[in-house]
Parts: sequence; C-alpha cells; structure tokens
Amino acid sequence: MDENGYTLGELIKEFYRKHNRENTLDEVKILESWNSVVGEYIAYHTLDLRVSKGILYVKVDADSLRSELLFSKNILMDNLNRLVGYELLHGIIII
Repeated sequence: MDENGYTLGELIKEFYRKHNRENTLDEVKILESWNSVVGEYIAYHTLDLRVSKGILYVKVDADSLRSELLFSKNILMDNLNRLVGYELLHGIIII
C-alpha cells in the first residue's frame, strides 16, 4: 500500500484507466488462459496469439486444427469472456 492506502494493483488499474487502456490487463488474462481453455494439443499448435480492439487473432500450424477452431470459435469466445467477467472479445479470427 502507498501512503494513501492504495494497493499496487489498484494503482496499476488506475494508470491503465487514465491512459484509456482499461482492457489491457484483461487481454493479458485471456492470452495467459488460452492453454487451459483449449487444452495442451491446441496450445502446442498455436503459433501466435494476440488481442486487438476486441478481436482475438489465433495463428495455428495445421489446416485441420484451423477448421476445428473455426467451428468452435463462439464457444471459445464465450469461455474466454467468462474468464474476464464481461464481453471483452467480440470476435475470433483464426489464421
């Protein structure tokens, strides 16, 4: 806590809020949760993962896996949004 009684976490959240980056911490939470949400096999074949403007971009190394993810992207989006507690993601693009 600082001299005003704020924790480090509260100060970081306030910093992001002031700089219009409130979602940054939740975006990181989504990225860090990817492996547990999709499982070891899909995580292993994920080459790149990023969030930009409410869209999750996922790059995988196999066409068959890409098709599977396209089929289940609404379920994935619901599960990832549930982790952060609100609808942060508005779409998923599988590359």
